[in-house]
Amino acid sequence: MPAETPVIGYVLKMYPRFSETFVVSEILAREAQGEQIVIFSLRPTTDARFHPELARVKAPVVHIGRPTSAHRLWQGLAGAVAADGGEHGDGSLTAGIAAHLPELVALGHDDAHQAVEVARAAREHGVTHLHAHFASVATTVARMASKIAGLPYSFTAHAKDIFHEDVDPQDLQAKFADAHHAVTISQYNVDDLKRRFPESTGTLRLVRNGLDLDRFPYVERPARTADRPARLLAVGRLVEKKGFEHVVEAVARLRAAGHEVTAEIAGDGPLAPALRRRIEELGLTEHVHLLGPLTQAEVAELLGTRDVFVAPFVVGSDGNADGLPTVLLEAMARGLPCVAADVTAVGEVVKTGETGWLVPTGDTAALTAAVAEAIAPDADHSGLTAAARAQVEELFGCAGQAARLRDLVTA
Repeated sequence: MPAETPVIGYVLKMYPRFSETFVVSEILAREAQGEQIVIFSLRPTTDARFHPELARVKAPVVHIGRPTSAHRLWQGLAGAVAADGGEHGDGSLTAGIAAHLPELVALGHDDAHQAVEVARAAREHGVTHLHAHFASVATTVARMASKIAGLPYSFTAHAKDIFHEDVDPQDLQAKFADAHHAVTISQYNVDDLKRRFPESTGTLRLVRNGLDLDRFPYVERPARTADRPARLLAVGRLVEKKGFEHVVEAVARLRAAGHEVTAEIAGDGPLAPALRRRIEELGLTEHVHLLGPLTQAEVAELLGTRDVFVAPFVVGSDGNADGLPTVLLEAMARGLPCVAADVTAVGEVVKTGETGWLVPTGDTAALTAAVAEAIAPDADHSGLTAAARAQVEELFGCAGQAARLRDLVTA
C-alpha cells in the first residue's frame, strides 16, 4: 500500500448490526472508490440475521474487548505501553496516554480501556484517520483514541445521539470542537446543531446517508384497480418513534369506511407484543401482519410489489426522533408512493403533491386521509413517484456521498 494512501478506521458500537444498513452501504461505496477501511467494533453483535451485502465488505474487523475487571483494565494499559517497544517520546502511545490521562480517567472504565485499545489497534493497522458513526459511545471512544494515537477523527451524527433527552450538551460540544470535521445526515440536523453549538460546529458538513441505487431499481406501477385490496407496507424497528400504532389505527378506520386494505409491518423490537394486542383488539388479525425482521433484499422485494409505503413517525416521550430513515428513501427509489409524518428532516424529501404525502406527526386522521388518497382505485401517481426517484438519485447516491467523505478527510 502506498504510504500516502489514507487508511480510515471506522469505530462502531456494534458491527455488523442488522438495522444499520447505511453503514455497510457507506463502507462499500468508500471501498469502491479505492479507500482502505479497517473496522473497530466495540461490542459483539447480538443479531441473529445478517444482510448478504456484508460478504462484499473487504475491510478487516477488529473486535475491541471490554475489561471484565480492574486487572483487565490495567493489563490493557500496560499492553499499550509495551506496544511502544520502549518508546516514550512525542508521538508514542505512552506519551499520548500520559498527556491525556486526566481525560482518560474521567471516562467510564469501558470507554477508557477501549479508547486505548483502539489507539493501539489503529497504529498496528496503519490507520491515518478515525471515523465514528453516532455521536455517542463510538465517538467517545474515537475521540479519546485519536488523542492518544495522535490521529484526526471525525463522526457522523444521526438522530437519537443528538435528540434524546439523555444527550449531554457539554459532551457533544466537546466532540464537535475536537473533531477534524463532523458530518450529519440532513439539513435539518445541520441547522439544529449549528443553532445549539454555534462555537464548535464550524467544520460540520451535510453528508446524507447514501443508497446503492442499483439494488433499488425503479418500478413503474399501473394504477391499482378496485378488484383487489390495497397493500400497505411499513418497515422499521418496533419502537415508539416509528409510530406504527398509527398504521394499525389507520387500517381500522379505512376498513370501517369501506376501503379494502391490508398492511404489513416488517421489523422487530420491544413494542411487538403491544402492537399484536392492538391488532387483535381491533379485529385486524387477518388484515394487519407483523412480518418480523427481514433482510435488505427481502425488504427491497416488498418495496417493489406493494401499493403504498406508510411512515407514521412520531417524537418519542424521551425526545428521540428519526432523522431520515434509509428505508423511506429506499421506498421512494423503488417507485412506491409514500405517506410520511413530518418529523425532523422528513419534509426535506417528502413533499405533498410533489414526491409523496406529508402529514402532521401523531395525526391519525390526517394519515388515514392521505393513505385513502394514495390507494384510490385507478389513481395515477406515476408523476409523483418518478419525481421521488429523481430526487433520491440526485441527493442520495452512494458514490456521491462517499466522495464527499473522502474529500473531507483529505481537506
